[in-house]
Amino acid sequence: MRTLILGGARSGKSARAEYLAGGIGRLPVTYVATARPWPGDDDFADRIAAHRRRRPAEWTTIDNRDAVDVLTTPPDGVVLVDDLGTWLTFVLDQHDAWDKPRGTVSSRTSALVKAVAEYPADPDHHLVLVSPEVGLSVIPEHASARLFRDELGQLNAGVAAACDRVELVVAGCRLSLKG
Repeated sequence: MRTLILGGARSGKSARAEYLAGGIGRLPVTYVATARPWPGDDDFADRIAAHRRRRPAEWTTIDNRDAVDVLTTPPDGVVLVDDLGTWLTFVLDQHDAWDKPRGTVSSRTSALVKAVAEYPADPDHHLVLVSPEVGLSVIPEHASARLFRDELGQLNAGVAAACDRVELVVAGCRLSLKG
């Protein structure tokens, strides 16, 4: 089963994904953390630490490998990827693509969608992905913000098409969109 959990900032999407991941039988959980600390950004470091504290001790955390690599050769059990927005930010940083045309990182986003689509569909493998929904707001003033919104919107659409189940979380309440 492949599940995508979408939601805005502080909507409860990560908590929902963690609840789902922890409730799938007695399967081991591998948490793929995509956020990378930024030197001097104490607020972001605190947010990463809060996510770490929430995870059960028996979960395995991977925070030093690309999500595509993990999904291409997944461990047995549940894999939770949190989140695709910080993954995309890292990819845009790696390719120095913030001022480049849309589509510059399409090979990486296509690779992620392909890895989700080809994720094993059997009782020993479950995938839960978290992603921000950023398309419900105003058109951003800055080009880099529009680039991020557009790239993430396309990524979310591709991942949603590849998933069996899609949920939207708003104010801690979930709405089933697919499956």
